[in-house]
Amino acid sequence: MQEHIDTFLVSVGKERGLSANTVAAYRNDLEQFAAFLGSTHGLVSWAELSPTELADFIAYLRQRQYAETTVARKLAAVKSFCQFLKEQGILEANPADRLPSPKVGRFTPRAITPEEVTALITAASSDPSPEGLRDRAMLVTLYATGMRVSELTALNVGDVDLERGLVRVNRNPERPRWVPLNPEAVATLQEYLQTGRPLLVQRPDEPALFLNHRGSRLTRQGFWLILKQYADQAGVPEVTPHTLRHSFALHALSQGCELRELQRILGHVSPATTLVYQQLLQQAATSPDGRMLTNPASGYNEAMTQGVTIVPHD
Repeated sequence: MQEHIDTFLVSVGKERGLSANTVAAYRNDLEQFAAFLGSTHGLVSWAELSPTELADFIAYLRQRQYAETTVARKLAAVKSFCQFLKEQGILEANPADRLPSPKVGRFTPRAITPEEVTALITAASSDPSPEGLRDRAMLVTLYATGMRVSELTALNVGDVDLERGLVRVNRNPERPRWVPLNPEAVATLQEYLQTGRPLLVQRPDEPALFLNHRGSRLTRQGFWLILKQYADQAGVPEVTPHTLRHSFALHALSQGCELRELQRILGHVSPATTLVYQQLLQQAATSPDGRMLTNPASGYNEAMTQGVTIVPHD
């Protein structure tokens, strides 16, 4: 992603005759944007960029109390960069052209209730086919670990250690993190690996854990469509893969997970990113409707969040 920023800055600097200070400002703005996308949305390619991430970035800047003039400048840099990506064929369309109205106020991660999570997983559990076993394993694993959807679809069979109840997340190949799996996640993964995946795989050397109907690695976009299908069946509106990540974080904190533990499990570089969840939890405690975000009354939710502990990097 950095390579495209560098290429853009060289191009725009020559075409517009920008000063060194202006180019430096563009660089700072775009690198901040890239860091935001990586830490909050798990994007590893500009091709995955959508209007939603742009709107979230605007809300994030306002949360950090940037002046409106600064927000406008940063957005202008991002819009120009997106147009460059479109011209380079990396994006089919400029997502800034379809940017929703900027979100007002603080950047608030949206979560669903434990009961809604249960409804999603129950919808997937009704399908005994190999695809259904895969879908249930993916949903349970995503919510049980809080990993990004890009990390989920990047998992290989060798990344799962069911005996120890751990999964290796390789977003940073030099420093993979081991994330604990609770018993429900272990059970669904075991059933998928024993009964579902063998009927989907077409090449014996295929490393991917989650496969599509062609026997290839399931994509991020493919998972999004699967999630939307079950969300519609369960009657849970406006659910995205990142909604489950946010839900895991809030529910884990409400169950007593330490903030530093949660930061490591989520793979946040900065503790400030994780702190947003604690602040939201505190706000929910004093809000008339905030109770629904963190209600731990469901026994299923307790099962899903047990075992959230630090494990060594081995």
